[in-house]
Amino acid sequence: MVILVAIFLSFLLLLCHWRWTRNSPIRHWPLIGMLPGLIYNASNIHEFITKVLKKSGYTYVFKGPLFTSLGFVLTSDPANVHHIFSKNFENYPKGPEFKLFLEPVGEGIFIADGESWKFQRRLIQSLMKNKLFEHNLEKIILTKVENGVVPVLEHAIGNGIEVDMQEVFQRLTFDTICVLVLGYDPKCLTIGFPEVVYEKAFDDMEETSFRRHIIPENLWKLQRWFQIGQERKMSEAWKIFDEFLYERISSKREYLKGVKAPNNENVEYSDLLTTLMKEDELKDQPTTASPDKFLRDMAFSLIAAGRDTVGATLSWFLWLVATHPSIEEKIIQEIKANVDVEKDGKKLKIFGAKEVRMLNYLHGSLCETLRLYPAGPFEHKRSIDPDTLPSGHRISANTRILISLYSMGRMEEIWGKDYLEFKPERWISDKGGILHVPSYKFMAFVAGPRSCLGKNMAFIQMKMVACAILYNYHVHVVEGHHVTPSLSILLHMKHGLKVRVARRSF
Repeated sequence: MVILVAIFLSFLLLLCHWRWTRNSPIRHWPLIGMLPGLIYNASNIHEFITKVLKKSGYTYVFKGPLFTSLGFVLTSDPANVHHIFSKNFENYPKGPEFKLFLEPVGEGIFIADGESWKFQRRLIQSLMKNKLFEHNLEKIILTKVENGVVPVLEHAIGNGIEVDMQEVFQRLTFDTICVLVLGYDPKCLTIGFPEVVYEKAFDDMEETSFRRHIIPENLWKLQRWFQIGQERKMSEAWKIFDEFLYERISSKREYLKGVKAPNNENVEYSDLLTTLMKEDELKDQPTTASPDKFLRDMAFSLIAAGRDTVGATLSWFLWLVATHPSIEEKIIQEIKANVDVEKDGKKLKIFGAKEVRMLNYLHGSLCETLRLYPAGPFEHKRSIDPDTLPSGHRISANTRILISLYSMGRMEEIWGKDYLEFKPERWISDKGGILHVPSYKFMAFVAGPRSCLGKNMAFIQMKMVACAILYNYHVHVVEGHHVTPSLSILLHMKHGLKVRVARRSF
């Protein structure tokens, strides 16, 4: 009898709970919270979250299972974003949990907070302002396009085969950023796509970092303790990539010892690692890390920032342009109108930084790509003190907050009724210049004090690569190829970008 009463009461409780939560965008179950809904929709997570936010006024409180850290506030409200990233910036650091998710990054600028972040930001900013840095970046991209992208595309044309352009861009950007940061060329982008173990290790760490966001912390920590499953893969990849970075640091120190000579203070070095090793300020870095560990963490962050963001954006850009012929034609016409493409008489034209700066329609096309498919679809914050967001939501101390950049690009209130259209014109003013959109509405390069230092560098690189491909080649997406976002901390394509390439004739 007691058992029957208990069953009846349990059923009644579940029925009442169902009625209370049936209008919620995500069902809130006893004990396990909203986790089932999140897992069920994981394969289409970005569209699902966008749907949830639209139904809830662009801010939603997600309840995780009891005794876990999976609860968070989810928002895409520009007013909330402005508050979190600018107006009350000091109250919303990345937080210790984010450092756990991205553990291999160490204490690099990507996840650092406080004085360490401020020091690294000042240091990197000073490096990027150097004219030699811009010159070196241009030289590296020109070389990589000519000796990497072009041979791969010509090989595909000559053999009548498909090529995965996402793979091309990931290899291109990994090579580029390694040369720029480490002064070392891994030569990933060559015909045949040879396996490079430390590049593969980087991808494996990225995959595990995403899984840590959606798996209960106790579970993945247990896997890490026993070294099983995805966590074992993470440990092995971490070791491989660390060996690569520390070998580069060691080799660079040996090289500098070999070239050091009296009165050589004015010698200019081309990569950031060399420059960092020569910086007097480095001894003042506000952490207890050894010099090599500090360099390792900073190099890791710079490689992560410079590789995947540019590679992912170029992939989505090329797909969008290839499926919108009228926009492709406008980009080609803009290049012809603004660049003297006949001056060197070469069969293939590769464009320099100065030439691509004036291409505003191309710039707008890249901004539109980033609006619809931001390379980093989420930003992560954690509150220090209690606060009230402009949306009216109360934030307790130590609350985890996720900002969906993907959803912000799909808000009618910001972009109008045609928000789903790929429309570069929305970025062009009546006079032909680039329209400014506040960073708290267009978060591709973050907002506030933590805004991306490499924004200009990213646009130069993307424009140079995009021009070289679109002006010289016509790209056709393979018929029936399904393009959809992957489950990743970066917005990659799940099945790559399979295309056929033909030489363009004018």
